[in-house]
Amino acid sequence: MKRREEEEKQRKTTGQSPEEDQRRTSTQSKEEEEAASEQKGASAAADDDDEEAKKKERKCVPGIIYLGHIPPRLRPKHLRNLLSAYGEIGRIFLQPEDRQVRRKKKKSGSRRCDFTEGWVEFRDKRVAKRVALSLHNTPMGTKKRQRFFSDLWNIKYLHRFHWTHLSERLAYEQTVLQQRLRAEVSQAKKETSFYLNNVEKSAHLEHLRKKRQRDGEQVEEKTWDFTQRQTEEEIQKKKKKKKDSITQKRLNKARLMQQESKSNVSLLAKIFNSNQSE
Repeated sequence: MKRREEEEKQRKTTGQSPEEDQRRTSTQSKEEEEAASEQKGASAAADDDDEEAKKKERKCVPGIIYLGHIPPRLRPKHLRNLLSAYGEIGRIFLQPEDRQVRRKKKKSGSRRCDFTEGWVEFRDKRVAKRVALSLHNTPMGTKKRQRFFSDLWNIKYLHRFHWTHLSERLAYEQTVLQQRLRAEVSQAKKETSFYLNNVEKSAHLEHLRKKRQRDGEQVEEKTWDFTQRQTEEEIQKKKKKKKDSITQKRLNKARLMQQESKSNVSLLAKIFNSNQSE
């Protein structure tokens, strides 16, 4: 009721008819509906864009390839330059050579540190699969004058392999190496302590022996009871004697068998001869 009274007052003041008011209200409602529909369309488009972005993020799963051969003087920056042409690259790790190999190289005069194997992470695993299939057993360089043209790619795609697996493996290898070094150090300490204790014992025994000699007591010289290991010639002679004895036994047995057979033949001959005479 109050709204109607207010609307009638406004009509009287403005001098507008009720038909014009209806038209104005209808136009306003249409404009409001159009604005609401536009807002809905914009929100739906934004939701679609967000869903597509989420799908792309879900689909973009990183993939890792394994390099079984790393040529000399190849560094991570060279590897990144070679493989970045095929797709976006994340992390790269190259396994350096063993310490013994590096020590030998230092002794020979070369301070160069080379790598034995490597792992490369691509942002998309589909790209990593394509790279592993297409580049395996192909030259590293595209032109003959390039640095690594004579070397071949040795690539394998690691299925369901994550970078955390590699870090765990490296941590495990590091702990194993530390444990081995600790065991070697402890063994060396035990050997040195055993040697020093024996040296002290021998010095003490020598001091006692000299003291007894000064006092005029009879000192028995200690002799080591041990049997020397047989030489190769003695082992061969022993084997030869054994073989000769075996052959001699066999010959004697064969002679006895011959003699028995002869005696049997003579007996049979006597028996047959006696039968014929009768």
